[in-house]
Amino acid sequence: MGKQLGEIAELLGGLLDGPADLVINGATNIEAASASEITFAVPPHLEKAEACAAAAVIIPENVKQFAKPCIRVRDPRLAFARLLNLFAPSASYAPGVDARAFVAADATVHPTAAVLAGACVESGAVIGEGTVVYPQAYVGPRAVVGSHCRLYPQSVVREDCVLGDRVTLQPGAVIGGDGFGYVTVEGRHYKVPQVGNVILHDDVEVGCNACIDRATTGSTIIGRGTKIDNLVHLAHNDVVGENCFFVALTGISGSVTIGDNVTFAGQSGAAGHLTIGDNCVFAAKAGIISDVPAGSFYAGFPAKPHKEWLKAEAHVNKLADMAKRLKTLEARLAKVERDQE
Repeated sequence: MGKQLGEIAELLGGLLDGPADLVINGATNIEAASASEITFAVPPHLEKAEACAAAAVIIPENVKQFAKPCIRVRDPRLAFARLLNLFAPSASYAPGVDARAFVAADATVHPTAAVLAGACVESGAVIGEGTVVYPQAYVGPRAVVGSHCRLYPQSVVREDCVLGDRVTLQPGAVIGGDGFGYVTVEGRHYKVPQVGNVILHDDVEVGCNACIDRATTGSTIIGRGTKIDNLVHLAHNDVVGENCFFVALTGISGSVTIGDNVTFAGQSGAAGHLTIGDNCVFAAKAGIISDVPAGSFYAGFPAKPHKEWLKAEAHVNKLADMAKRLKTLEARLAKVERDQE
């Protein structure tokens, strides 16, 4: 499906510098691009892009000189993402329920939705307009799935959970598994029933084998536009704001309240019953054990302001030399004491 460079520039709202009738057959990275494909580049990769085989390059609008046909845009990464959707659109499926799927008699499936072979939609569940439920995906009793969602193979939406519109569950994602709630008496652990649910608002994406636990009572809530990477765990009764990022292997304990636009880098985690403000960033492996004010950048365990953590790490790196100097000083002091006896 070829597109002329002028058409692409118009689609992206960019400024064309090159032949409008140049035909582009695909979009890919700088290294793989061929003479019929387009790529993108931002500093410090502009020279590499100029020398690559690509027919054209998407570049920042403030770059004035470039040796190839190009399209100047405000955000090359966003523009390139849009092109990937153009040249490699998501698979489409005929609407309807495959004869090899199980859909309960009292479930509601929108006529434009697709429930593929091997999927299971239980009693009282609702599947919205344009949603695709892939093979081996499971939608539990009374669960509600909104419009234009994608539930990939072996994803699970358990009973009474609610998904908004344009929600994506990657393979193996589990929404609404039981929260980790127990009462220990005389060394024995008694399960506390987890009778709440999970609510995912619009445009949430949940990665492969990530788990969001149902609330003990009430709801575990994930705000609009939040993106959750593979192997992330969000525990019962967490309340997460809008447009947050949870990078792989992050774990958040129960009853944590998280503001909007918060980023948790890989392997970071939080203790339970904390409040984390808007616009915070936590570096990889940060361990959060107390409330964090809005706009903070924390690192380390226990997590502390990033500048404080850098200073502490600088001192830690000097410990071996300090220990060596201390031994030398102790030896000299011992010699002075012996000479005075």
